[in-house]
Amino acid sequence: MAVYTDQTGRSMVLDHEPRRIISLVPSQTELLHDLGLEEQVAGITKFCVHPQAWFHSKPKIGGTKQVKVEAIHQLQPDLIIANKEENVKEQVEELARHYPVWTSDVNTLEDAYDMIAAIGNMTGKEAASAQIIRQITESFSRLPAIDYKLRTCYLIWREPYMTVGGDTFIHAMLEAAGFENIFQHRRRYPELSVEEVKEAGCEWLLLSSEPYPFRQKHVEELQALLPGTRILLVDGELFSWYGSRLLLAPDYFNRLRQQGCL
Repeated sequence: MAVYTDQTGRSMVLDHEPRRIISLVPSQTELLHDLGLEEQVAGITKFCVHPQAWFHSKPKIGGTKQVKVEAIHQLQPDLIIANKEENVKEQVEELARHYPVWTSDVNTLEDAYDMIAAIGNMTGKEAASAQIIRQITESFSRLPAIDYKLRTCYLIWREPYMTVGGDTFIHAMLEAAGFENIFQHRRRYPELSVEEVKEAGCEWLLLSSEPYPFRQKHVEELQALLPGTRILLVDGELFSWYGSRLLLAPDYFNRLRQQGCL
């Protein structure tokens, strides 16, 4: 029997190494795959698109915000992995009355490393998780220093427009990539207007592929309103996923730099 404390400060008990895991978080589902837990993962959400083989074969338990509790009861998990931001608190608390639930809370790269290590520890994959952390750390350490960070706004939503504050994981990734988040003085995911973007002296406006699927037509729409700002569509997964997809992020940021974006 082992006691584990999650990133929200809540403790849970595991009687044995988990054999039936349910993931409520796409980023952490991919991590479970890369840790080699094919046989142990019993259920995932409909948004867990990586790896594709799991997306097509693993039982679905609803979405991140609309978990199907009965579907989870049918799968009888011995560990559920959730996230403070991506999942609904009341649903997580209800599940915790029946099963061991470990909840992550990731706002920095260090938080991500701690989460990867903790999941590796709980699932008997300590060596694999340590190797993933080493690879991510080394990749980020090879990013060259930037003399001037472009004044940047990163949009995650439209109608209303929403950006990211300085207490988010996306903000941490923007900083790592070499951007200056001009709305870092705000918290979480504030609404804002095009006029506020203009007044803040935005040099680069990044339109994320998720959660809102920005497209080229949105670039053109905003470019007409912000003629002095360069606008770019970016891969939201590589700015917001905090599991093993972080292995791909530094190379993506380097490619942006090679295109003259940074």
